[in-house]
Amino acid sequence: MPDTGHERSPIPCRKFQDSDVTAKGEPRATVTMGRLRTLWFNTGSLCNITCDNCYIESTPRNDRLAYLSVADVVPYLDEIRDRSPPVEEIGFTGGEPFLNRDVPAILGEALARGYSVLVLTNAMKPMQRRAAALLDLHARYGAALALRVSIDHYRSEKHEAVRGRGSWAPMLAGLHWLGRHGFRVTAAGRTLWGEPESQVRAGYAALFASEGVPIDAFDPQALVLFPEMHPARDVPEITTRCWSILGVSPDDMMCARSRMVIRRKGAEHPVIVPCTLLPYDPRFELGRTLADAPATVSLNHPFCAQFCVLGGARCSAA
Repeated sequence: MPDTGHERSPIPCRKFQDSDVTAKGEPRATVTMGRLRTLWFNTGSLCNITCDNCYIESTPRNDRLAYLSVADVVPYLDEIRDRSPPVEEIGFTGGEPFLNRDVPAILGEALARGYSVLVLTNAMKPMQRRAAALLDLHARYGAALALRVSIDHYRSEKHEAVRGRGSWAPMLAGLHWLGRHGFRVTAAGRTLWGEPESQVRAGYAALFASEGVPIDAFDPQALVLFPEMHPARDVPEITTRCWSILGVSPDDMMCARSRMVIRRKGAEHPVIVPCTLLPYDPRFELGRTLADAPATVSLNHPFCAQFCVLGGARCSAA
């Protein structure tokens, strides 16, 4: 398996405990919602494969996040209907979204309301089993539906080191099918091998050219490269001073422009969390509706530093 640094520099237990101050007693950084650009739905934490260092720990057995139903999703689409300025994008993530049988109908609900829709998928058999429904959605809504395929590395052996033996060929089959039928397709890779970005993008470009896949590997929106995360890895806590020290704006953080809907296993109703990265930590549960959710989020988790502030990444396209 790849070295993802799981065992190096464990995070001191005194860090990321207080929502207002760091372990050193400095004011913790916060982010206030500006315009809600992307509303995410986690369709359920189950996945058809088990990846090394999956940030959401998705596996064929992890059902901590229940499948969302159409009835779960529609009230949130209703809630944002008259929002001004309008929400630009509806995102769907998992787990593997296409394991959820309601997902094609849910996508149809979002697309019918005029939203751009982004689905994160591994493009393997669960997606391929929804081929007829996807073709119907594509025929009706065209480029409003985009699918981002997870391709962890441009070489099959490294991709399979993360996703498991035999995962490369089914992913490529799904990628080819999407390209052949004219879907708007992007890709997501990982950076755990420490290669220069120019080398990584060139490697993906060669892969896409050889496979006839219409993805521009040099476009950061078409090929998103995500930083590695692990909750036990020691990282700096983000203070209010860090914005000026790092030259980073809180307005560029994911929680300044997005929220995510989840439903915990056994829960009576879905709830809101700040972003796609924090579905399990109860400290980040913001309430049942967007209207009730507080606008300000405290960056009190290692992922806030690893992914957003220091990693400079976000999951949405908007």
